[in-house]
Amino acid sequence: MEDVRPFFEYLHKFIPLSWDEFTNDIYPYITIRSFGKKELINKAGEVENYLNFILTGLIRKYYKKGHEEVVTQISVEGQITHAHESFHGRQPSDYYMEAIEPTTLASITYDDLELIYSRSAKMERLGRLVTIFAMLSRDKWHMDMIKLTPRERFLKFVERNPDLIQRVPQKQLASYLNIQPETFSRFKHLLRRKR
Repeated sequence: MEDVRPFFEYLHKFIPLSWDEFTNDIYPYITIRSFGKKELINKAGEVENYLNFILTGLIRKYYKKGHEEVVTQISVEGQITHAHESFHGRQPSDYYMEAIEPTTLASITYDDLELIYSRSAKMERLGRLVTIFAMLSRDKWHMDMIKLTPRERFLKFVERNPDLIQRVPQKQLASYLNIQPETFSRFKHLLRRKR
């Protein structure tokens, strides 16, 4: 059995879930998928068919605006990621998802997730709680993008994710934080001087 315990522990935060329930009701539907650095996980125009839990690695979600890639999400180990609108709406995605570094996912297809939900009220409730958490997290991020200044966004991000400054290319982080690359460099330089 691939080490999917981090996925079990993630789900257990939402609802008391025994290891037996996980191995009987969820594990049989998990597919382990691995992607190399810069490999696409999902493309715009395709229907997202997988809900993904990141076991190792980093993923960016972005859309193309002309020749520019606009990063809307950076997901790390221990997080669920997918093209929400496409996965839940069964419509072609507007987003690309790409591994920033070698990445391993515990993935469940849309059809298998529906089967898991149909097994019990507990599984359906678990799915609802995970979905609500994802929606609230996205709303909070969007509010930060509106309310905070570029400098405040940068400092908040660095405080919460200090390791990502080293792991994610600067251009992608600047796009994600909606900060001009030159401004991002200046903030990063000020951060080094403070240390």
